[in-house]
This record gives sequence, C-alpha cells and structure tokens, in this order.
Amino acid sequence: MSTYMAKAGEVTRDWYVLDAAGKPLGKVAAEAAVLLRGKHKPTFTPHVDCGDHVIIINAEKVVLTGKKLDQKMYYRHTGYIGNMKKVKYSTLMKTKPEFAIQKAVKGMIPDNTLGRAAMARLRVYKGSEHKHAAQKPVAREF
Repeated sequence: MSTYMAKAGEVTRDWYVLDAAGKPLGKVAAEAAVLLRGKHKPTFTPHVDCGDHVIIINAEKVVLTGKKLDQKMYYRHTGYIGNMKKVKYSTLMKTKPEFAIQKAVKGMIPDNTLGRAAMARLRVYKGSEHKHAAQKPVAREF
C-alpha cells in the first residue's frame, strides 16, 4: 500500500466562516491557520497547497486574556535609523482589529510560498457582515 500524495489540480477548496466574538485571539488564529493550510483534511500533503478559504467575522469582539491588552505591544520599523514604532494592543484593537488577527494568523503559518498563498485566502471583517455569501461559506465551530 502506498501513501497518498495530493496533486495541485486535485485540490477542492471550501469556504468557512469563523465567528471571533468572545473567543481568545490565539484560538481564532490557530483554527484559521489549520483551515488555511488544509491540515484538517485527510488528504493533507505538506508540499501541496490544499487549504481552504477562511472568513473571520466580528474581529472587534475578539478577546485577549490576562493583561495582554495593556502589556502586549506591536512593533514595526519604518526603515530609517532609530525609527522603531510600537503600539499597545489596546490601541490596535480599537483602530485596526482586522490587522491584529491577520498578524496572529501569519505567525502560525510557514514563511514560504505556500504560506503566502494561504494568507491570500484569509478574509477578516470588523463586524458581523461579509460580502462572500455567493460562495456559500459554512459556519465552523471551534
């Protein structure tokens, strides 16, 4: 008996909706990363992009546990000498909650071409409405 290896043309992509309201940021990001990579499928192959499309709604209602909301920082560098910028997650969650979720998911997928293709299939929305009803996404509980 031989091991099954998926091919790029054989992959079928489903659409899933994750509701982030009241759930911890890490749990939402971990579930999204599993779906984007395709690790929930029995036909998962590490070198083939076999993941699905993921829509995350209610990004503004995601929860950070403990004191992370006040102590956790988001760092970025402008490219100029000495221009390291930092923002508290409390400010980030008020202004751009979609970005906070995207950053958490990006940290959980590989940093290669498969990971970049997976991130292209992630859609994050601040409220409970999304514009992908035509794709008939399935709500996924976690």
